[in-house]
Amino acid sequence: MGRYTMRAYTLTDKFKSIFARRGRSIVLAYDHGIEHGPTDFLDNPDSAEPEYILKIARDAGFDGVVFQRGVAEKYYDGSVPLILKLNGKTSLYNGAPVSAPNCTVEEAVSLGASAVGFTIYAGSDYEWKQVEYLAQIKRDAVKFDMPLVVWSYPRGGKVDAKYNGNEHHPEVVAYAARIALELGADAMKIKYTGDPKTFAWAVRVAGKVPVLMSGGPKTKTDEEFLRQVEEVISVGALGVAVGRNVWQRKNAVEFGKLLGQMVYEGKKVAEILEPAVNSSP
Repeated sequence: MGRYTMRAYTLTDKFKSIFARRGRSIVLAYDHGIEHGPTDFLDNPDSAEPEYILKIARDAGFDGVVFQRGVAEKYYDGSVPLILKLNGKTSLYNGAPVSAPNCTVEEAVSLGASAVGFTIYAGSDYEWKQVEYLAQIKRDAVKFDMPLVVWSYPRGGKVDAKYNGNEHHPEVVAYAARIALELGADAMKIKYTGDPKTFAWAVRVAGKVPVLMSGGPKTKTDEEFLRQVEEVISVGALGVAVGRNVWQRKNAVEFGKLLGQMVYEGKKVAEILEPAVNSSP
């Protein structure tokens, strides 16, 4: 046996033990207030209240929530595990993509977080700075035994020049997955390519780092989003980190339970939607 041995119980293992206790994961993301502003709450005004988000997560049986520090300080009650987002930017900023830290890992520990999250925009003019930020956060995460979830969203630079700004392009998403692995993520959140075959490659190049699909904007129909979830699960994603596609719907808890049937029980879209169709007048 060589001198160097791998850590027997990794932070990825810890992440799964908390956020994927049933083998798969659904995390309710709620960092949109800073990223997009309160216009995201207009479809379902109840979603402006963090207590409502916690209730959805509890009642739908999700594995966790994602909050920014201010929301966590004032509303987090410990009823579901917390991923504390350590950075964020506003939609008012109009320069090259960059998102600076607004919270430390140590502060996240004091707020009751079970993991921390950090967004990096590879390709941005400020990519170098964000890599520096992430390196320090990774060191602190290891120090405090805290899993690190990387929101890996290439943006700007060649994403604009070569891919016409298409952040869902298969090559961009696969690169995003690999970047997260290489920079020390214990779990990652990446966008869906729109096709399970190409997303399977992103999952593969993510290596041992579990992949959560980013939920993205609310789809026109329930079926459209459920099919996306079915497809990513079928090619090895651990689950989804979803926000608007749940809490923008007036039937958020009911829809969340449908997601749970797919992610945790392995049901297909046809199995879930057929009873609803047959019971409708």
